[in-house]
Amino acid sequence: MPKRFVLRAGAIVAASALVVIGAAGSASAHVTVSSPDAKPGGYAKLVFRVPTESDNTSTTKLVVSLPKDHPFASVGAQVKDGWKVEKKEEKLPAEVKVGDVTLTKAISTVTWTATAGGIPANDFDEFALSVGKLPEGVDSLSFPAVQTYSDGEVVKWADVAKDGADEPEHPAPTLKLAAALTPVAATTSEGTSDTLARWLGGAGLLVGLLGLAFGLRPRRTAASPASVEKQ
Repeated sequence: MPKRFVLRAGAIVAASALVVIGAAGSASAHVTVSSPDAKPGGYAKLVFRVPTESDNTSTTKLVVSLPKDHPFASVGAQVKDGWKVEKKEEKLPAEVKVGDVTLTKAISTVTWTATAGGIPANDFDEFALSVGKLPEGVDSLSFPAVQTYSDGEVVKWADVAKDGADEPEHPAPTLKLAAALTPVAATTSEGTSDTLARWLGGAGLLVGLLGLAFGLRPRRTAASPASVEKQ
């Protein structure tokens, strides 16, 4: 098989891999939560990233549920232009001691409702909470969320990822708690899949560039018998 054909084929395969990886990355977009300063026993800013996965509708509402088994003594919601924010408080089944405070009721949900256009198609926005204190001795906290679109479609991000299993279709935003990590990152296996995709994409691009470089090199012609005799 000609060397030039092999190199060109490699370039085509690499370009195709980049396209597939890009498509997979866009398909995996979902509501996530992250924090720049979350540590067990402390206060933290939680940032919920919400993508509008639609070509012709917008996101008009987001409802975030807070952990009932680890209620927060303090919950502050970000005030955003174009959005109305509401906090719902519920009575706890039993008293819970959080730091020096004993709670009999706590904020259970925070809702942002668009008063203007919401999050446009194929765009995203972020919504923040200031909460505390975070529980100690806990590896992660889940924040099930409900996203509503302008056409009435409702998407529930509430599935819990299980160890060793594939990521669920609609994973609940999950915050990892680890005092040794700064910043503490967010969510499901999205970070791992993004890193893998970037490595694969970079490798594919390198192979493609090498293929194009070799393919464009000037081809040396073989010497004719007559010219050999003259020498």
